[in-house]
Amino acid sequence: MENNILFLGTAGDEVVASKQIRSTGGIVINIGGYQFMLDPGPGTLSQAAKYNVNLRENTAVLVSHAHINHCNDVNAVLAAMSHNKLDIKGVLIANDTFVNGDETTKPYLTNFHKNCVERIIIPAPDQKIGIEDIEIKALKTKHTDKKAIGFKFITPKFNIVYSSDTGYNAELIKEYAGTDILILNVVEPFDKKQEFNLNSDDAVNIIQRVKPQLAIITHFGKDMIEVNPVYQAREISKATGVNVMAAEEGEVIDPLEHASKIRQKKLESFESLDVKKE
Repeated sequence: MENNILFLGTAGDEVVASKQIRSTGGIVINIGGYQFMLDPGPGTLSQAAKYNVNLRENTAVLVSHAHINHCNDVNAVLAAMSHNKLDIKGVLIANDTFVNGDETTKPYLTNFHKNCVERIIIPAPDQKIGIEDIEIKALKTKHTDKKAIGFKFITPKFNIVYSSDTGYNAELIKEYAGTDILILNVVEPFDKKQEFNLNSDDAVNIIQRVKPQLAIITHFGKDMIEVNPVYQAREISKATGVNVMAAEEGEVIDPLEHASKIRQKKLESFESLDVKKE
């Protein structure tokens, strides 16, 4: 069955998002026939149509936190999934602020759209959710939405981490351990430090320690766009020795090409061959 990662959007800060210099359509991950939509911000429906993503095929919609560039189109996506509640299906996995709000934020999820899915799950950090042989683990973050979470997809063949928005902290290294593909929201370039978002220096620090097979930087702010994320990815790769790429909208990535478990099996099969020279 098909496995792929498709970026519908790569926009980070409010300048890039509001001017749609880059789209805010989120990410679609297909794993063994299950389709997961991550952080559908403004424009997700149009981006999905542009890149032939069938929203009816969503197994789950995942929302990391209650910022509009991450969650604006969630209600619309849930309506599209369910034919406006005529055929209820799928799961919503979202942080608590998005569903219930807090002292400064009203809930983004409407009462109508709560009933467009079979189940709503609000995971705490470190909680795992099982969908067949796929586990989705909620990850800790350091962000202005204090209940923001990242996601780790643990599958029999590969592991994928989506950091969501987070500032650097040492706990991230443990959270991301054992990752084949590490998707980092890197808002700022080198030497542009933020407390609650990653920059390229933070990306180097994380990637050096986690050592994924592939790191993908996305969620670019205005300053990152100006210096070109592709160049930043090259410098991060040079500093870490890891293959690093800057996400492009519409780009499809096959996670099996970067799966350490498959590579190890291939190595073991080669090592087991007893080749004798005549």
